[in-house]
Parts: sequence; structure tokens; C-alpha cells
Amino acid sequence: MLVSSILAALALLSLILMLWQWLAAARFPLHQRVEAGLFAPSVSLLKPLKGSDAETAKCLRSWMEQDYPAPVQILFGVASAEDPACEVVRRVIAAHPKADAQLVICAENLGPNPKVSTLIQLERIVKNEVVMVSDADVFVPSDFLSQVVRPLQEPDVGLVNCFYRLEGATNLAMRWESFAVNADFWSQVLQAQMLKPINFAMGAVMVTRRTQLEAIGGSSALVNYLADDYQLGN
Repeated sequence: MLVSSILAALALLSLILMLWQWLAAARFPLHQRVEAGLFAPSVSLLKPLKGSDAETAKCLRSWMEQDYPAPVQILFGVASAEDPACEVVRRVIAAHPKADAQLVICAENLGPNPKVSTLIQLERIVKNEVVMVSDADVFVPSDFLSQVVRPLQEPDVGLVNCFYRLEGATNLAMRWESFAVNADFWSQVLQAQMLKPINFAMGAVMVTRRTQLEAIGGSSALVNYLADDYQLGN
């Protein structure tokens, strides 16, 4: 009898959480694509890389082929010249000779978070006011930059990021991960937003202003944290 009561209570709790997730998702205003406008600030994109796979070149090309009317600086950072990502980056850059893109070897070990260590070294050569950090395996449509910088028109917007979905699962573990992210993760974020204003970021794409990044000490302020995306948003 006790076991049945416990199981019934857990089932009820699960149902309540599922309905809450559904409500949070239903209330979320999905982004509506807008036409490219006058707001198109110059952007510096920081891409920390480590290793490569079959999709790396495709993902990197999607950033090189943005339909964006302002200058875009793309900095690909790797910790070692021997990293297999280097050859992929060189091929992608060679195929887009007009792009302001470069491969940067970030050999200094500046702290326990190697990704942030790379970002610190890339920040030294950033040229533009809008700074974007994106993971290596992110593929975006050709109008992504035009869409994602738009909220920065508002002076009280400090950071922009977005939800994402996982694709290309090739085994059972990856399929389960895709299921969890695509069906559950983002609705949990919206649940958190219903409880209090979001004070964290999701690291697939993060966009902020250079002046704001410098005001918190740059990426150097994040190098001792594992979840650097959370800390940057915070």
C-alpha cells in the first residue's frame, strides 16, 4: 500500500511538471524573422575549437556565408597547431578569401577552463564593439547574424542568446541526448524564467557588447569556472 501511494504521488508530480512545461512553452513568444534593417553593427565572432568531426567544416562555413551588411571579424582559436581543427579551418578560410577570418593558435594555458583560456587570447585582437561567442558545432542559417544582433538596439539588453536543437545523432546515446535537449531542456529553461528573470546564458551562441565584457573583466573573469556560459550571463 505504501509503495503504491509513493508511486501514485510520483506519477502525479510528473504530470504536474509536464503540464507546467507545456504552459511555459505555450506562452513563450517564438522569434519571428524580420527584414534586415538599419541596425547592423560590426561584429567579432570568437570560435574556440578543439578537434573536428564530419560536420565541423559545414558548421564553420555557415558562419562564413552570412548575409550581413556590416564587417564581420571571425577568429578561430585552437590551443595547439597540431589540432586537427586547424586543417579544417584553413580549408574553410581558403574557400572564402574575402572574409575577415583568421586561425589563431592560443597556446597559453591561462586557467583551468581551456575554452575560456582560448577566448582570453582571442579577445586581445577583437576589433568590433559587438562580440559573439559560439561553440564549434553550431550551424546557423544565412540570416542569423541579422536576427541575433537586433535586440542589442535596446540599451537595456546586455546579452542575447537563443535556444538550439541537436541534429545528426548517429548512435543510441546521441539520440537520447537529442531527445532530452530538443524536448525537455528548453522547456525547463522557460520554467526557470517563470520563477524569476533569467540570469544565465546558454553557450551555443552568446552576443554582447565589448564594453560590457570589459566591464566585468573580460573572459579572464570566467577562467576559473566550468560553466562559463552560465557565469557570463550571470
